[in-house]
Amino acid sequence: MQKARNATIYFTDLQYIFSNLRQSEKEKLKDSSILITGCGGFLGYYIMSFLSDYSDELGIRKIIGIDNFKLGKPKWITDLSKSNNKIELYPFDITRFSIFDTEKINNVDFIIHMASIASPTFYRKYPLETVDANVLGLRALLDFYKERDIKGFLFFSSSEVYGDPFPNYIPTSEDYRGNVAMIGPRACYDEAKRFGETLCYLYAEKFQMPISIVRPFNNYGPGMRLNDKRVPADFAKAIVENKKLIMYSDGNPTRTFCYVTDAITGYLKALLYEPFDYFNIGIDNPEISIKELAEIYKDAGSAIYDCNPSIEFRESEEQSYLTHNPLRRCPDISKAGKLLNYSPSISVVEGVYRFLTFLKEGGEIH
Repeated sequence: MQKARNATIYFTDLQYIFSNLRQSEKEKLKDSSILITGCGGFLGYYIMSFLSDYSDELGIRKIIGIDNFKLGKPKWITDLSKSNNKIELYPFDITRFSIFDTEKINNVDFIIHMASIASPTFYRKYPLETVDANVLGLRALLDFYKERDIKGFLFFSSSEVYGDPFPNYIPTSEDYRGNVAMIGPRACYDEAKRFGETLCYLYAEKFQMPISIVRPFNNYGPGMRLNDKRVPADFAKAIVENKKLIMYSDGNPTRTFCYVTDAITGYLKALLYEPFDYFNIGIDNPEISIKELAEIYKDAGSAIYDCNPSIEFRESEEQSYLTHNPLRRCPDISKAGKLLNYSPSISVVEGVYRFLTFLKEGGEIH
């Protein structure tokens, strides 16, 4: 963590998030206590780091993190909790909420529920745990806070709720109902997120809870573990290790890739938005192929690491790797733009350069 905290990218990224929040949004965090489940994951890195580094400036009273660390406990979160006495960290599986000492989280103002495995390789390995975090864990939190005076509850859903959209629904708006497989290797994640959204809607309706739902679209950047098994991490790992950039598809599927600071800015804005609503959070251009992304990594790797990796296509050893894999993914973010003043600005080229520079500066995530 010390290396990361000395890194230029780390500090400029956190400053970017701060500067893109409106003053009225910052004021809502004053004297607040914030609970983050799944705090030790990719997105948790900058969410926890931002709230910690700016806790005094924002007037945040307490930051509570819960994570079962099923995929490993990163060193950064231990270091972060030691560096700020406002942070309370509890290694715990949120799906076993009934045996948790709830006095520790009784007086919380904001809840961010992002406890879930998000990498396809790992949620296929732990499918029931993935379902439980998004359904049982969520339901337990909603029940606990339904009659308490909270200011915001944010549920991390996914762009995967849309499945593989038909071409006339791309860019995809929040109103698209989805083309999702209920049975298959991705269903544990996709359908759990869909049902989680339904739970949020019902509790908002019945108990007037201030709930917001976010649907992330292909986030990447600092915080990703290099063994994450998602494409941006795979390519970054290859650059750092000066190895070939390998694609386990024909390279033609297309995505828009949203740098983590733009994404987290959107998530915080959604958390602080009071009426129930649901938002696509990502960037809407450019929509590029995985092969084009590999070329961006190759160019950035050459400039930052002085390497010249080749790009290769291989068949994955994982039999279900491409089963139900969406061909295209591109969000319509006009709703978030209108209601949240959300305006992502970091291009995929700049974002990849920032990610690799972060790693070059010693910001490895373990």
